[in-house]
Amino acid sequence: MTDIRGSRALITGAASGIGRLLAAELGRAGASLVLWDLDGEGLLEAQAELRGNGCEVQTYVCDLTLRQDIEAVAAQTLAESGAVDILVNNAGIVSGKNLLDISPAEIERTFQVNTLALFWTAKAFLPGMLERDRGHLVTIASAAGLAGTSKLTDYCSSKFAAVGFDESLRVELKRQNSKIVTTVVCPFYTDTGMFEGVRTRFPWLLPILDPAYVVTRTVRAIEKDRRRLIMPRFVYSGLPSRLLPVDWFDALMAFFGISHSMDEFRGRE
Repeated sequence: MTDIRGSRALITGAASGIGRLLAAELGRAGASLVLWDLDGEGLLEAQAELRGNGCEVQTYVCDLTLRQDIEAVAAQTLAESGAVDILVNNAGIVSGKNLLDISPAEIERTFQVNTLALFWTAKAFLPGMLERDRGHLVTIASAAGLAGTSKLTDYCSSKFAAVGFDESLRVELKRQNSKIVTTVVCPFYTDTGMFEGVRTRFPWLLPILDPAYVVTRTVRAIEKDRRRLIMPRFVYSGLPSRLLPVDWFDALMAFFGISHSMDEFRGRE
């Protein structure tokens, strides 16, 4: 079990959306907070709000597309704020375009933020966790990391990689007999504005998730050392369905509306 109270939790992409809500929930659970984001103004707003609620908060502006910036800000964080006990890699971006409409720069940025940043933050903070033989690495991936869909080629690919990152690191740490825990979180579309305009054919099976629900379940998963959290539960059915012939699998995804869910995507303004 991970004891959040008294721990130090670092959340990337914490100036808004799920990251900001996670910071608030972890703060309520007794963690001291370290918030990273590229949005300096948003960080200051989050810091003021959280400190007003009695949370201990430090903020750092960090460009997760740049390995050198992550390494520099991580070193500054360790020097000024101390060791990190819970690392939540939450930051993510989406383009929402067909492959031929996505620019090379957009594709690279998607992977820099959604995938490569996982490696650079882990390499920065994992050594300290290994030295203390305790810690928790949380990867906020996506249900899009379990099944691909139209207009999300870059996003799905980056999240498939995030799921693979967590799985491989989990096995690696187990082989080292480490007590460090990893958790991967795979929510369906969540109503934060990032996926504004997406549609679901059967809301009672695949609802657009409430951010507060996602955050509550995620914090509970951290506390209970759950290795994998998929939301909603119906998404689990997609795992055995991969044993079907490809055409059957594609037909199933189309029937449930997943293949068409991005047709009216607008994204965050």
